[in-house]
Amino acid sequence: QVQLVESGGGLVQAGGSLRLSCAASGRIISINAMGWYRQAPGKQRELVAIISSGTNINYADSVKGRFAVSRDNAKHTAYLQMNSLKPEDTAVYYCYADISDYVLGKRNYWGQGTQVTVSS
Repeated sequence: QVQLVESGGGLVQAGGSLRLSCAASGRIISINAMGWYRQAPGKQRELVAIISSGTNINYADSVKGRFAVSRDNAKHTAYLQMNSLKPEDTAVYYCYADISDYVLGKRNYWGQGTQVTVSS
């Protein structure tokens, strides 16, 4: 069974930084896209940043220049470095991965979510 486990959320003042991690485990053959979405109260879940198995990266316009997504393929882990955080970045952040495994084939997986709160 493939699982995504997130860590690194918390409370930070505006202008501060946080780094999120997402580790995938299970009988993984390959990880295609891997990245982060977020959902603020009363809002829909939105893409934050996503990185392909190659080097293609997409960011939401609202985080460009402040956030950086990366991945360590050997560790099946993705990271989201968040700098210059703003109160509007407050949300639950979800890790996402498109994974092929030996049991279920190619599927989309989500982490449990980690709260990021930015105080003004």
